[in-house]
Amino acid sequence: MSKSLKRVVRALRDAVLDAEPRELGDCRTAADAAASVGCDLDQIAKSIIFGTGDGCALFLTAGGNQVDGLKASALAGTPLTRADANAVRRITGFAIGGVAPIGHLMPSPVWMDARLMDFDVVWAAAGTPRHVFAIDPQALRAIAGATVADFT
Repeated sequence: MSKSLKRVVRALRDAVLDAEPRELGDCRTAADAAASVGCDLDQIAKSIIFGTGDGCALFLTAGGNQVDGLKASALAGTPLTRADANAVRRITGFAIGGVAPIGHLMPSPVWMDARLMDFDVVWAAAGTPRHVFAIDPQALRAIAGATVADFT
């Protein structure tokens, strides 16, 4: 088990959640992940990272939605930039494509798409591009420290 996956599993256990990561096949998109686990596209909680100067901001959005840069910047209170792979790895500890919403090396502000709250279960990256975990969206909001907001 990779260090990244172990960190996510530890965060789930620390939150007393019984979520087990599932290994996927070759999934490069939210649609691929949804097909692999057999869920609706919007049940995939995408982790979208933006740069905030010396840090990052995380936006958890439903698989079929896109983050609106202007709305996201307004929520963050600062202009957001595209976070490069090195910054994402340094701040979150995860590689792009496998950024989990929990278990980050350094805390970042987190916002969550209200669309995710429409489901009993959502699926999020588990620290690698090949692993996801199922979770109640209310529990995800709580352990990620996310604020539900309109940014799509």
